[in-house]
Amino acid sequence: MTDFIGAVDQGTTSTRFMIFDHDGREVGRHQLEHEQILPRAGWVEHNPLEIWERTQTVIGTALTSTGLHAGDLAAIGVTNQRETTIVWDARTGRPLHNAIVWQDTRTDTIASALERDGHGDTIRHKAGLPPATYFSGGKLQWLLENVDGLRESAERGDALFGTPDTWVVWNLTGGADGGVHATDVTNASRTMLMDLETLDWDDELLALFGVPRAMLPTINPSSHATAYGVTVARGLPPVPVTGVLGDQQAATVGQVCFAPGEAKNTYGTGNFLLLNTGEEIVRSANGLLTTVAYQLGDAKPVYALEGSIAVTGSAVQWLRDQLGIISGASEVEHLAAQVDDSGGVYFVPAFSGLFAPYWRSDARGAIVGLSRFNTNAHLARATLEAICYQSKDVADAMTADSGVAIEVLKVDGGVTANELCMQLQSDILGVPVSRPVVAETTALGAAYAAGLAVGFWSSTDELRANWAQGKRWEPTWSDDQRTIGYAGWRKAVDRTLDWVEVDR
Repeated sequence: MTDFIGAVDQGTTSTRFMIFDHDGREVGRHQLEHEQILPRAGWVEHNPLEIWERTQTVIGTALTSTGLHAGDLAAIGVTNQRETTIVWDARTGRPLHNAIVWQDTRTDTIASALERDGHGDTIRHKAGLPPATYFSGGKLQWLLENVDGLRESAERGDALFGTPDTWVVWNLTGGADGGVHATDVTNASRTMLMDLETLDWDDELLALFGVPRAMLPTINPSSHATAYGVTVARGLPPVPVTGVLGDQQAATVGQVCFAPGEAKNTYGTGNFLLLNTGEEIVRSANGLLTTVAYQLGDAKPVYALEGSIAVTGSAVQWLRDQLGIISGASEVEHLAAQVDDSGGVYFVPAFSGLFAPYWRSDARGAIVGLSRFNTNAHLARATLEAICYQSKDVADAMTADSGVAIEVLKVDGGVTANELCMQLQSDILGVPVSRPVVAETTALGAAYAAGLAVGFWSSTDELRANWAQGKRWEPTWSDDQRTIGYAGWRKAVDRTLDWVEVDR
């Protein structure tokens, strides 16, 4: 009896497989981390074979630990770290280079050259994105220029490109033996290569990056009964793969933000705030991205404004791994709670430049306002405040672009377990913050997309009925506190700019 839906969540630091029932409740999960490869400053890579091995293991272990079999799954959805770029040999399935991760900044000269040569407006209009190191197009150009023989192989169709969703789906459905080479509209909208209006690869954009069309996957809706094939890997019975979404779009679906004006903020390695703008393409004048939120079957695509923040939860990891002032991420809340405020300290974690709404690859991290008075506790609190101030930067830009003020912020992701951080977010924004019962909405959104495609759920209304609030935080700061605190943050941001020389 196919009573469950599975979801692969291939993230930046780990891969998990989650199983959900008809009520959207978690039935089981397994999760494994993978190596973060840092060849030099600003470079971040993953091993695609390790990601695929981890994917197989988490699927098998999650099923075994719950006493289920693949045949109990009506369908599988896949969600992923979006812009991370993988190239591999179609004939052997071997990667031709490590994956270049979305955080990687080696393409800063490519991005700045596009802007300098007058192509920035074309990319913004067609793709909804600014030329930036974040997106896949520049990473793919770098690979084509730096991996021997790749361009020739790509032009023949022997070398394939994909973001991690494409890599996982290709391997799940047979790999070199007939695997489906496809992506969905949400992931394709993060490449700088897809036209938002046509939902297809754009010849002008491909020419700007020198990308052969033959290496690109087919672009499909986010939810589709047949477009992504069925599983054939490692002896799995043929389970249909019917949902594919980039992680932040998946969280938008998991948070049931199906109406224009509804917004969610996901707190993970970075932060990603999305505002549903309906079937209208809203092009940002305030440093936000225009992206596809989802497309369900044959329905029209739904668009969103997005504010992408590079470093939030990973700033806490930095306190743990590089500074050693905490031994586990969960300790930061206890440490930060030892003080009533940050003691005048601001931490801007611009480790790989600043993303939305600034888009400054020349920025680098800074801790400012230090005096002898300050302690590790002040730094811990400043780290949590940095997560929240960056989200305010984005929320303000969204209001400016859309004319819609966020009334309640729906939140999800691992950092939302930090209750002090969520209270600070409410205080800094001045609006209530609401966390659902199921905080891991990324995997849930992929499951929802997969389930809608096969009739496991009948409609988005049915999904809305599953959503339930777990906890709500109300603002406690005065308007003066909020104004003074944010003014200090903007001053600190200014100190991070022009740190790295980038040829503009």
